[in-house]
Parts: sequence; structure tokens; C-alpha cells
Amino acid sequence: MKTFSIQPYHDKHQQGVINLILPIQQIEFGVPVTIKDQPDLLIIPEFYQKNKGNFWIATDQSTVIGSIGLIDIGHQAAAIRKMFVRADYRGKETGLGQALLETAINWCKEKEINSIYLGTVEQLKAAQRFYEKNDFHKIAVEALPDYFPRMPVDTHFYVKQLAYS
Repeated sequence: MKTFSIQPYHDKHQQGVINLILPIQQIEFGVPVTIKDQPDLLIIPEFYQKNKGNFWIATDQSTVIGSIGLIDIGHQAAAIRKMFVRADYRGKETGLGQALLETAINWCKEKEINSIYLGTVEQLKAAQRFYEKNDFHKIAVEALPDYFPRMPVDTHFYVKQLAYS
């Protein structure tokens, strides 16, 4: 059985995060991005872990097997970025993707963030189904707020409104 733990990112995880994300983007899904196109991966604390944002990694032993970033975009809103799960840890069997997403959503609730946005690419069909299953609603690019930090490669956009009782 595959096991994992989720914790906030520390600089000692930087190479592990890069080693997780780049092959998934480039090899598995053919998205033509390099580390130079993603400078945020070189400055995760400064880029993600400020204001109400954060960045989490999942590890099995000391190997990074998953990640999710949350950017505080103001207006009681956040943007999910860099949600990746290594192929052999995907699916309901491990529940890793779900655990990463729930970590970010619970953080948003603690920080009183009302809206979570994200962008993804056409190739990531399973990711789109996953977000829809988790009550993210697809929205047109024109419906995005002007403060959403849109990535040039993204073609599909989602929002989840958090309800507080």
C-alpha cells in the first residue's frame, strides 16, 4: 500500500517539486513549458507562502509525490496552481489528489477565503473531471475576475464558492 504525508513546503523540497512537476508537464502531457517559464518554482515561499497563500507537498518517505499551491489574489479569493500528483499515486486507491485539494480548501476556510479559482489545459481531462467532482464550476475566460493571475497556457477555468454556516 502506498502511504504519504502532506506538509507545507520548505526550501529543502525545491528540487523534489521540480522533479515532480516538469516531467508530468513535458513528457506525460506534452505541455511545452520549462523551468524558465515557471520562475515561481524557484521562489515558492516568496510567491505562494505569503498573505493567505500556501504551498503543500506530499511525500512518501522523502520523495515528493504531489503538490498544490494556493495564491492569495485578494478579494477573499485564491488561485490554485501547481497541483500535481505522480502517476503511480493518482486515483481513488491512494486518495492523494483528494487529500491535497482538501488541504487547500480547508486552509481557505480557515482564512475566510470565499472563492477558489484555477486554470488548466485541454490535455488534462482527468483533472477537469476531478475538479468538477469537487464542486468546481467551469467558467468562461471572460467571467474570470480581473485580479485572477491567468497563465498563458491555460484554456479551461474553474471556480468553487465556499459556503460558511
